Amino acid sequence: MQDFKEHRGYSAMYREGHLTLGLFFAIESYSGAVPQMDIAQQISTAQMAERYGFSALYFRDVFLNVPSFGDVGHIHDPWVFMGYVAAQTSRIALATGSIVSTLRHPLHLAKSAASVDRLSGQRLVLGLATGDRPSEFSAFNTAIETRQESFAEALAVMRRVWSEDSPRISTPRVEMSGADLLPKPLLGNIPVMVTGHSRQSLEWIAQHADGWLYYPQDVVQQAVTIRNWRSMTEGFKPFSQSLYIDLSADPAEQPTPIQLGFRSGHRFLIHYLQSLREIGVNHVGLNLKYGRRPAHEVVQELGEFVVPHFATALDAEPTP
Repeated sequence: MQDFKEHRGYSAMYREGHLTLGLFFAIESYSGAVPQMDIAQQISTAQMAERYGFSALYFRDVFLNVPSFGDVGHIHDPWVFMGYVAAQTSRIALATGSIVSTLRHPLHLAKSAASVDRLSGQRLVLGLATGDRPSEFSAFNTAIETRQESFAEALAVMRRVWSEDSPRISTPRVEMSGADLLPKPLLGNIPVMVTGHSRQSLEWIAQHADGWLYYPQDVVQQAVTIRNWRSMTEGFKPFSQSLYIDLSADPAEQPTPIQLGFRSGHRFLIHYLQSLREIGVNHVGLNLKYGRRPAHEVVQELGEFVVPHFATALDAEPTP
């Protein structure tokens, strides 16, 4: 098992027994599928999040605007946008949630990831997924039925070209000999988080991934999921999840459900995140899409009242 303690992105996000917080781009509240994505505002809010000790910024990989899915993420290509954000931040991890490995050639994916990791000072934490939008597979003339095999192939190819010099590789999408891929990650590897099941067994994920990025569930059910995960992993492999929040201006407001999360004041949110920490969640990526307040106000309030209760990118001890 790779030790990523020297990897800046991984060490910012993950410590055994602790929980950290991240933010998904677009960092704004919006109705419909397409955010405004005012870049100056996005960068200003991201820099504020870094100052307050959020551990990660999340980038999504949405190729096409498919109206039936209702969300295009942050619009821009994730690798280009990561490079832009990396140049204007210094410590916060750059996490993907997630890159669609089945619609990208494994060598392109490996080179892009290694480049971002090197240029950002080892801040990339690579979430991988199979993709789930049939219209995107059709647009790329790619069989959606091969997602399971293509996902496993991409991860295996990346691991080899990151760590070996001029490897000989023969897979359905790669015939490589007498050549090498550059740059190499400084550690010869990059932390990879499998998203959901990605059509793999939990045993496969525990063996091949460096951590698991899962979906929000009822706390009791999430505890069962984490126990199953821990029973199959050797050593510490972190468990992350996403969460949509609509933060009320009233800190005492009790929760009401929204899609994949809830609306509440920050007091309940702190209590809820503490309960996730207790069951073994190591990181929560917050999405503000369904909020009613300006995102920069929400991030400031989270930074002042919520983040101090949890481990930060600066390894400060959380507030009891």
